[in-house]
Amino acid sequence: MAIETLKTLFNRDLNKLKTEIGSYQNESRIWSIDKNISNSAGNLCLHLIGNLNTYIGAQIGKTNYIRNRELEFTQKDIPQAELITKIEATIVVVNDALVQLTDEELKEEYPLLVFETKTSTEFLLIHLTTHLAYHLGQINYHRRLLDN
Repeated sequence: MAIETLKTLFNRDLNKLKTEIGSYQNESRIWSIDKNISNSAGNLCLHLIGNLNTYIGAQIGKTNYIRNRELEFTQKDIPQAELITKIEATIVVVNDALVQLTDEELKEEYPLLVFETKTSTEFLLIHLTTHLAYHLGQINYHRRLLDN
C-alpha cells in the first residue's frame, strides 16, 4: 500500500514539474534569477532530477546513475524540451525502481547515510516526496514572478 502511495505522489509531482517547465512562455526565463531568487527553475529542475536519479534510481533501481550535484546548480541554458525529456526519463526510473520494492524492504535501513543518522528506506522515500514538492512550489512561484 505504501509503495502505491509513493508512486502516486512521485508521478503526480513529476508530471506537475513537467507542466511547470513546459508552461514558461519565454524559454530563457527558465534560467533567470532575480534579487532574492538565487536558483533558477532550470537549476531546481536539474537538482530534482539528480536527486531522484541518485537516491531512487541508482540506489534502489540499480541504474548506475552517477550524480554531479555541482552541475545541477551551475549548468545553464538547457532547452525547455530537453528538460522535459529528462523529467520524463526520471518518471520511468522512479516507477521502475519503486515497482521492485516490497513493503518489507521499505522498513529496511536505506543503504546510504543521507542525514545525520541512518533511516529506513520508507523514511527516505517520504522525505524525497516532500523535497520534490518543496522545490516544485519554488518553481511555480519562479515562473509566475519571472516569466513575464
